[in-house]
Amino acid sequence: MCAIEAGRRGRRVAILERASRPGKKILISGGGRCNFTNIHCRPENFLSENLHFAKSALARYTPADFLALVEKHRIPWHEKKLGQLFCDRASSDILNMLLAEADKAGVTLFCDTNITEVRRNDAFHVLTRTGEFRAPALVVATGGLSIPKMGATGFGYDLARHFGLKVVEPRPALVPFVLNSADQQRLCDLSGVSTRVIASIGRRHFDENMLVTHRGLSGPSILQISSYWQSGTPLSLDLAPQQLLTPNSSLHRGLPTLRAHLRTILPQRLADRLVDIDPPAGWTIHALEDWERRWHHWPITPEITEGFAKAEVTAGGVSTSELSAKTMESRIPGLFFIGEVVDVTGHLGGFNFQWAWASGAAAGRAL
Repeated sequence: MCAIEAGRRGRRVAILERASRPGKKILISGGGRCNFTNIHCRPENFLSENLHFAKSALARYTPADFLALVEKHRIPWHEKKLGQLFCDRASSDILNMLLAEADKAGVTLFCDTNITEVRRNDAFHVLTRTGEFRAPALVVATGGLSIPKMGATGFGYDLARHFGLKVVEPRPALVPFVLNSADQQRLCDLSGVSTRVIASIGRRHFDENMLVTHRGLSGPSILQISSYWQSGTPLSLDLAPQQLLTPNSSLHRGLPTLRAHLRTILPQRLADRLVDIDPPAGWTIHALEDWERRWHHWPITPEITEGFAKAEVTAGGVSTSELSAKTMESRIPGLFFIGEVVDVTGHLGGFNFQWAWASGAAAGRAL
């Protein structure tokens, strides 16, 4: 996106791509259909040490702008839920669109290009195993540490530190949780069970599905709240949002009635498990209210996350205090940082792609 915008303005642009082909993360995204943006994109959908930083770029390149490009290329798309836009066919439609636009803008793409050194004197000198590139401006769009098997590295962070720029410690985000051994024994044989929950940490909460895995918890609500999680912090789960877990009548009949009622609200295996591991202390109104309250505010403390290997994005990155919110240029003249390498992290649902397009456009227009 950055190269396209710069090329359209007559700039001579080279993209140095470490991989053998470009856009690998685009191709695997959205289950192979690329959740390329979200029509409800707002600054509130992003994490950063400076929550205002993303506003400028997001306002100047909107989901409607990217959608116009998609429609210009006659790519069929659909809204799945919660404003999430996907390709009808395949993620390759988005990649091919971007490559076509870059080619039209005169951009040159160099794949299999491993950078060995970056120097700056009269200009930036980028040394690779196949040659040296020289330019007055250098844009770093290297992404984060997520999914190393796709080629992710910390190169962008290392480069920022090399030039004396501050980096907010990177951490996995949008990532499943691993539970401690005791909670695994209680829950993880339910692997594959999915149910709607509200997952909360402090004032942050997400109302979507949770999935039990063989090691812990995943699903959209868990991935969303994981971006706000710190080691040792409990999260609160409401296992039945806006529903009563205890039946209104015949309470004196005990566990069979309760179990039958729960099965109308929760997946059967999960309903039975709640009754088995923590039955009500009694059948008084007070005891049942207490039991009801526990499962609407169930505290559970993950042991760890699944780490960068399973994280969809990396939180943290090049500090926004080092960058211009309008141009993405750092305090080193001519050195720009865009996309995931910056300390701006979106929620699940197309927001991280929209940040990539918006920050790329901001830098491309400023070069």
